[in-house]
Amino acid sequence: MTNIDWKKEIMTIPNLLSLFRLILIPVYVVIYLNATEEWHYYLSAGILAVSCITDLLDGQIARRFNMISNLGKLLDPIADKATQFALIICLAFRYPLMFLLIFLFVIKEGFQLIAMGMNLRKGKALDGALMSGKVCTTVLFVTLIFMVMLPGMQDLTANLMIWIDIIFLLIAFGDYVMAYYGKESKVTDLKLHTKEPKEPEE
Repeated sequence: MTNIDWKKEIMTIPNLLSLFRLILIPVYVVIYLNATEEWHYYLSAGILAVSCITDLLDGQIARRFNMISNLGKLLDPIADKATQFALIICLAFRYPLMFLLIFLFVIKEGFQLIAMGMNLRKGKALDGALMSGKVCTTVLFVTLIFMVMLPGMQDLTANLMIWIDIIFLLIAFGDYVMAYYGKESKVTDLKLHTKEPKEPEE
């Protein structure tokens, strides 16, 4: 049986930052849903901005200081998706079109989870996150933070931002479908990449 160095797996700066982002989720949700003053919304947006900054930092630190771990590769995307999902759910109470985004978000993430699981059983995986996934994550965070920070935004403007999110989400979804099952599949044998861990999927 392989001995796991739990201190190395858990007690690293990138992993702690990912855990910090998970802790921020209920803080944001409580503040946003109970907001009564304008500064409450700014505070909510600020919390999300901190979450985004720590997301950027943990990946950079992990790669630069060789702190990449299996736990970290799991925690990072979980923190991302959980934050995005909580954010979309909260905004859906204000903007009904957001429910369409929720539906597509669940479909995309569900597909990626199933496809990843099926390929891992075969000893295969994508060789890192797709660029469209990274762009989609960035666009989602930027537009949604603006919607949180500006609760008085007109419905027309808010719906335009939501449609932009939907378009980028569909593009990323399509790219992942092709990456897993297209003619030019990007799925590779994990044995070929054991020495250089790649970024988790977006």
